[in-house]
Amino acid sequence: MAPTPSLLPLGQGPRVVVYHQTHHRNDRPVSILPLITNSTGVTHVIIAAIHLNDGARLTLNDDPPTAAKFQTLWSEVAWLRASGIKVLGMLGGAAKGSFTKLDGGQDQFEEYYAPLASLIRSQNLDGLDLDVEEEMSLAGIIRLIDRLRSDFGPSFLLTLAPVATALVPGQKHLSGFDYAALEAARGREIAWYNAQFYCGWGDASTVAHYAYIVDVVGWDPSKVVLGLVTNPGNGAGFVAQAVFDDVVGAIRGRFPRFGGVMGWEYFNSLPGGEERPWEWAMAMSRVVRCVMPSPVMGGGGGFAAPQMPGLPQHSFPAESVQTLKDLGFSQQAAFAALNMTGGNVEYAAGLLFQD
Repeated sequence: MAPTPSLLPLGQGPRVVVYHQTHHRNDRPVSILPLITNSTGVTHVIIAAIHLNDGARLTLNDDPPTAAKFQTLWSEVAWLRASGIKVLGMLGGAAKGSFTKLDGGQDQFEEYYAPLASLIRSQNLDGLDLDVEEEMSLAGIIRLIDRLRSDFGPSFLLTLAPVATALVPGQKHLSGFDYAALEAARGREIAWYNAQFYCGWGDASTVAHYAYIVDVVGWDPSKVVLGLVTNPGNGAGFVAQAVFDDVVGAIRGRFPRFGGVMGWEYFNSLPGGEERPWEWAMAMSRVVRCVMPSPVMGGGGGFAAPQMPGLPQHSFPAESVQTLKDLGFSQQAAFAALNMTGGNVEYAAGLLFQD
């Protein structure tokens, strides 16, 4: 048996970030304590998803965060924080509306910001992940970042979760504002970006997309965390561990300041699945957070001259993509529009013609 590699101390080196949204299975809490009892090496856990609803009613997924069903969750969050793991909340995600409400006039902003700030304080969260999957103005996201920094101080972690194309100029994405402009204006306040390299927005089975974002576009690799789906059931673009070991070895060799990896989501992460979901974080830490980068083992890990990467695999019917191409749009534009509209061809066409 190969010896267990030595891991970097918490707070040093690449991150291993786990999103935790499915908090219950069969009416039983999904425990996150195994992340510490099994010495997985995880560095950050993000509790999802916080939503701001009409009437300034805040929910964690579908229920108030004070609901009895979350007692176990919040008690375990305290245990993780006591062990040195940083725990953030995630605002937004696929369910739209939270950022629209925070993007209005000042009175509306204050009304909807108040319950969000209250939750952060009541649970002593270490930070907030802003998953903006709806239209929001650059001024609006800057106002939110500035207010969070003012209220919670310099050590409060502020992260964003763009799809990977949002980090490439001229590519469609979900957030409305320009991430390069945001980084120029408030990059000093943003700890890192949990970039989604899945569901057609990026490809984690090769080094090409990450390398293009860093080498050509110019993003700081320490701020670009490579996002993965942890199970094929959690979205398209799942990358098997054996493939990713090769890829991350090459990335760490090329970019010593690699930002790390994040996984969506915890409860059914492979290889352990629902019975042992912490094994994903453990396996990732052994290659991402080992003291010395793992050796590159052939295949897809090598670096060629940087160029715009090809399209990742997707699950949309070929006829849907072809319909949009027949209307005069590129394959990349068609693919992005289908992602933004959940695969609805009519809505995708309308979106493309709006542009």
